[in-house]
Amino acid sequence: MLQPLFTPRAAFLSHHHWPETFTTTLAALHRFPHHPATTTTRLWHSYTSRVPPSTGSQISCFCCSRERSFITRFRARDLHNMVETPLMEEKHEWNAQRVRETFLEYFKERGHTFVPSSSVVPLSDPTLLFTNAGMNQYKSIFLGTVDPASDLASLKRATNSQKCIRAGGKHNDLDDVGKDSYHHTFFEMLGNWSFGDYFKKEAIGYSWELLTKVYGLDPRRMYVTYFEGGNGLEPDTEAQNLWRSVGVAEDHILPGDMKDNFWEMGDQGPCGPASEIHYDLREPEGDNYRNAASLVNQDDPEVIEIWNNVFIQYNREPDRSLKPLPNKHIDTGMGFERLVSVLQHKKSNYDTDVFTPLFKKIQEITGARSYRGKFGAEDPDGIDTAYRVVADHVRLLTFSIADGAVPNNVGRGYVVRRVLRRGARYARKYFEVEIGGFFSKIVPCLVEQMGDMFPEIRKKMTDIQEILDEEEISFAKSLDRGEHMFEKYAQKAKLSDSTALKGEDIWRLYDTYGFPVDLTRLMCEERGLTINDKEVEEAQEKAREASKGDRKATAALVKLSVHDLGALELMNDVPKTDDSQKYGRDNITSVIKAIYHDKTFLKSTKEVPEGEQFGVLLDRTNFYAEQGGQEYDTGRLLVDGVAEIRVENVQVYAGYVLHTGYMMYGELNVGNEVICEYDELRRHPIRNNHTGTHILNYALREVLGNDIEQKGSLVAAEKLRFDFSHKVAVSDAELDKIEKLCSSYIHQNSEVYSKDVPLATAREIRGVRAVFGETYPDPVRVVSVGVPVEDLLSDVKNEGWEKVSVEFCGGTHVKQTGEIKELVVLEESGIAKGIRRIVAVTGQEAYEVQRLGSDFEEELARLEKMNYSPEKEAKAKTMGVDLNKLVISALTKASFKDRFAKIQKSILDEQKAAAKADNKRVLDAVTNFFSKENKEKVLVLKVDWSGTVNKAISEAIKNVSGPKSQLKDKTVYLLSANETEGKVVHGCYVSEEFSSKGAVAADWAKQVASVVGGKAGGKGATSIGQGTNADKVDDGVEEARKWIEKFTL
Repeated sequence: MLQPLFTPRAAFLSHHHWPETFTTTLAALHRFPHHPATTTTRLWHSYTSRVPPSTGSQISCFCCSRERSFITRFRARDLHNMVETPLMEEKHEWNAQRVRETFLEYFKERGHTFVPSSSVVPLSDPTLLFTNAGMNQYKSIFLGTVDPASDLASLKRATNSQKCIRAGGKHNDLDDVGKDSYHHTFFEMLGNWSFGDYFKKEAIGYSWELLTKVYGLDPRRMYVTYFEGGNGLEPDTEAQNLWRSVGVAEDHILPGDMKDNFWEMGDQGPCGPASEIHYDLREPEGDNYRNAASLVNQDDPEVIEIWNNVFIQYNREPDRSLKPLPNKHIDTGMGFERLVSVLQHKKSNYDTDVFTPLFKKIQEITGARSYRGKFGAEDPDGIDTAYRVVADHVRLLTFSIADGAVPNNVGRGYVVRRVLRRGARYARKYFEVEIGGFFSKIVPCLVEQMGDMFPEIRKKMTDIQEILDEEEISFAKSLDRGEHMFEKYAQKAKLSDSTALKGEDIWRLYDTYGFPVDLTRLMCEERGLTINDKEVEEAQEKAREASKGDRKATAALVKLSVHDLGALELMNDVPKTDDSQKYGRDNITSVIKAIYHDKTFLKSTKEVPEGEQFGVLLDRTNFYAEQGGQEYDTGRLLVDGVAEIRVENVQVYAGYVLHTGYMMYGELNVGNEVICEYDELRRHPIRNNHTGTHILNYALREVLGNDIEQKGSLVAAEKLRFDFSHKVAVSDAELDKIEKLCSSYIHQNSEVYSKDVPLATAREIRGVRAVFGETYPDPVRVVSVGVPVEDLLSDVKNEGWEKVSVEFCGGTHVKQTGEIKELVVLEESGIAKGIRRIVAVTGQEAYEVQRLGSDFEEELARLEKMNYSPEKEAKAKTMGVDLNKLVISALTKASFKDRFAKIQKSILDEQKAAAKADNKRVLDAVTNFFSKENKEKVLVLKVDWSGTVNKAISEAIKNVSGPKSQLKDKTVYLLSANETEGKVVHGCYVSEEFSSKGAVAADWAKQVASVVGGKAGGKGATSIGQGTNADKVDDGVEEARKWIEKFTL
């Protein structure tokens, strides 16, 4: 609770027994320039306004908590001779954690439910790359599409601190990060919401009270805006008057236009006026407060928006008109980092304790000078900018990866990759550190700082670090060469008096060296160069065409025939390829020994028609050629900036490794030295899957028995496939044991060993696995998981080796099993008599299927909780289709199918019960009418709508017209409509009395259909119809009555 500024000494001493002689000097108050009592005059006035001077009482000052709180007291008659005497010191600094907690507690005390932050990866909103505002998770409430079974359906008031990312897409702050004091790619948005509960009065009152009374901000430095009207809308004078009523000065209440003060979710949907709160960061000079009204919403760094209240009261219709909403909502957002900077008296968000712990960690890791908070020309060495970039980027990387956005080349995954590479280049250039494990060292500091509020980053810290290291290592391979090529291109531009880098050079930096375009743009800015985006787009399109347009899509893979191999044997200068480097992880240089196209060996690629596939033989290679079930590597052979071959397939023929692909640019000749660069981002998951296959093979033997034999395998980047002998299907219980055994082996983080061993000796190793009928080289490569091969060879008959994964294998593997992360079985099936097949995924693919399973389970749990309704029926239909298509753990999917079958049965039971009740309801309405009005011969009745009313009307007509019906002499027309769905159902029966007068049921129904739309049909005395004009159903009732009345005369 906020303490009063001054209290009489007597009141103070009633709680605190302090000596009476304590006084204080004005110097103590000078520490708080924002405080109203910072001069003798103001201090005296504050005092005399509350305590008559004649009393000689002492008063106590509780300084507001924007600084360290010194509780001090004054003897009024001794103001002319004051001495500093702090009575006690309390830590009331507004540290970041306290700022956040205070906000959340304030609103929780006022009936708001704390809703944890949603993921930064929107799980069910394809329109968003990342969650970029606090309201994202409440969109379904605003749109009226909220699942009635979800927790959101009953929510009236909410508060939280939402994780947000603005990097990529419409909202992109990436290019500005590091250059100014307030842009971030990752930030928190504090917010409070009302869903059809309170509205403007309470929202404005809450925000003003929290800022001025709780946080203690000076109202003389605050400005508020309201919607001035426009586009046919009246000014929001209600908000204007409410700001007056809470005490905002008239000249601090400012009008704003549609751009700044009217919020819309999209082209159509909920929208409404907004009211912002701005704060002037410039400290006043004594009593002199400047009027900063003219600087509001002018991008002035000293006058910043801190809070926005959105009053959602309209709906934007498809025709762009606005209609008032039946339920009005409040959506507010306050930038957490900005609020902290204001409360800590900092003009830069980066000077607060949101970032300073990260800066200290960066300095510790890099040994760089300390952060000084300089910008632009005042930061000539770029170190301060680099601090800001790295600290900002590690926040985005940590939270995005924790929520499932892993680096790749698509969508949000590419945004994550761009951010990491931008940050890595800053770290290398300005901090002069080697990248490959840089960001992962900062992550624990961030987890310590924010892990209590956001436990997901603590839970996934190790995974986050591993992913960051993998991505950095991959980029490190090409960073040096890419920077070298950039310098070459920049120099070329300078020599040609150009101020812009060529589009084709920018695209090549991306395509060959992995430099995102915005990273190249940044490097250009550092060199005083620009980028022509149109040229870059043209270069990108040209590259796409080169990779697909002129190629012979149906052309068979280039292969070496037996005749080609014979010719090679006669060529003394073309040796068999040394592929011993295929197990390494570095690029190598090699010499082109032969170029092969159209059954001919060539000397130069210029002899190959443009866009056609060809093969290259090298003296040595680090590419893995397809063999042993493992897919080939892809990558490139290149001379930096001169020529590049895109390698799309690698096969080995009698010791000659043929690299097949296309010329991307330039030309190469036999004898040229090239860099061999396989695609590590493809090789890495292949390694995971190959070692995972060995572990799976071991687990199958452990669970199903030693008679299991491998019958085939596929090791690809996206999955592994393993065929084995087994007479019956693997049960769910067995599959569960197999998966758990694999996970246990993986999580032990065992080292993977390999060694070439004489074949005869290798065959003696107890428990070794090999493919029956396979011909192995001598010596053969033995791969062991967890036990050095030398130990195996020292005691080949040791029974303990049967508890170890040991295989003959020539493939690529991880160094330690922990790199695999997880193994998830997707499918177990039979492919032939006695042959079973398991398909599984590892690494990031495994995490992704687990995430998909978790997301679906949440939906399934909500469906289970829903009461029976048409909405539940519709949702069940959609989820049934989704479940069949879902690629997740086979065990999880089986569990989901069991649960879903129970849901379907319950829905079917409910449908039967509802249909039965509905049939009775409609028939009772008819029979009850004629029981009371037994002389009436005709009934035209509109009955209430239900999901089964169509069948109920049909059954009622059938009952009335049936041979045993006691109402067979009555004539009946029944109608029902659902305006929301635009549906009408109707049916009729014409008794013999009326039919004898010429009334025909089909004609009657057609007449009604002419009003309610749709069609009607039937034969004899009955007719059933369906219409679309639900809003015309009452007219249909009237039309039915008019028509039948003709036959009552």
